[in-house]
Amino acid sequence: MKRKIAALAAAILASVAVAGCGIAGDSDGAQREKVRLMVWSPSEDQSKESGEWLQTTCEQFAKEHPEWDITFVYGVADEATAPGSVKQDPEASADVYMFANDGLSAMIDANTVVKFGGKYAEEIRATNSPEIVESLTKDGEIYGVPFTTNTWFMYYDKSVFSEEDVKNLDTMLEKGVVSFPLTNSWYLPAFYIGNGCTLFGDGTQEELGVDFGGENAVEVTNYLIDLVDNPNFRVDADGSGIAGLRDGSISAMFSGSWDANAVKEALGDNMGVAALPTYTLNGEEVQMMAYAGSKAIAVNPNCEYMVPAVELAIYLGSAKAQEDHYVLRNVIPCNTELLAQDNIANDPLVAAQNRTFNETSILQPFVASMNNCWTPVENMGKGIRNKTVTHENAKEQTEAMNEAMNSSGI
Repeated sequence: MKRKIAALAAAILASVAVAGCGIAGDSDGAQREKVRLMVWSPSEDQSKESGEWLQTTCEQFAKEHPEWDITFVYGVADEATAPGSVKQDPEASADVYMFANDGLSAMIDANTVVKFGGKYAEEIRATNSPEIVESLTKDGEIYGVPFTTNTWFMYYDKSVFSEEDVKNLDTMLEKGVVSFPLTNSWYLPAFYIGNGCTLFGDGTQEELGVDFGGENAVEVTNYLIDLVDNPNFRVDADGSGIAGLRDGSISAMFSGSWDANAVKEALGDNMGVAALPTYTLNGEEVQMMAYAGSKAIAVNPNCEYMVPAVELAIYLGSAKAQEDHYVLRNVIPCNTELLAQDNIANDPLVAAQNRTFNETSILQPFVASMNNCWTPVENMGKGIRNKTVTHENAKEQTEAMNEAMNSSGI
């Protein structure tokens, strides 16, 4: 998903103070340290529909730490916009907030995120896969507490496609209508990466640049031109995929766990979930490869109460907090202990996301030059959709995309 840092939201300014449990002294007269923590999360985490996950989890944390008399201040900011908002006014912003890992380099440069060392780093490593930890690591330092993987996969109608059908996109197109967000530059690279195109070497070697311009890339562009011409293909934009599942005009779409409830409402018992399929290019099957990352909890270096803030961040990413997040909001856990539980491991949604993360994705680069990659890919998708990119100019247009990705992004 393309991440753009947004301006400080009015909703954040409208934070609501909520007192924690207890008073400043215990019954035996011992004094507790007064602590004030401002915590930001997406609005969905604070709604009644989600059981007020954030508030409930923070209150549980307060009960488990009677040494502190905590006042929580809650604000609304999602994982994409929170880092930019903290950067604008670090001292007045959240002590603890959530972020998507693709913004990590900018956060480090702006000094808006602390390193987790010592016992905290040990706990993060012990309860997460190496790939998850890597997504939050720079120069050997860990900068967040992960609470979910961040990638996408495929939803499909089981009354139209079999489990064998959904292994290959072109097979699916012979049997039903498939929708794909072709003009979204978080999704479209899956075709190019699958055919050997690369970004910054292993994703961290910024000096190597992007390779989206060779003959293998031109082959993909030509494939996509034909894909758009297929009568069973639709470009998903502005919710059209969900709407199509609902009215039966579409039988498969690509998205993430955030759309699970809407897809379930549309398809009911016919809801199928699968990792990314292959596609057939020049007679060979090519595996689509998504961008993958993580979402995590950060602590602001400007926090006045650093130890309670770090402890809270660890708690919000704990197995218990992730399990509640999963039950209440379908936020897929990444805690290895939870993923080993049968009820979670056997959930098709969890299986699809984790298989995509582990087998059919690359870690989305978070080097600064990645910012130059979004607009050229988006423009390529729009050009293919609008049919201004053709077989006659595919090579020229692909090379132009690659050049823009390696320069200013225009």
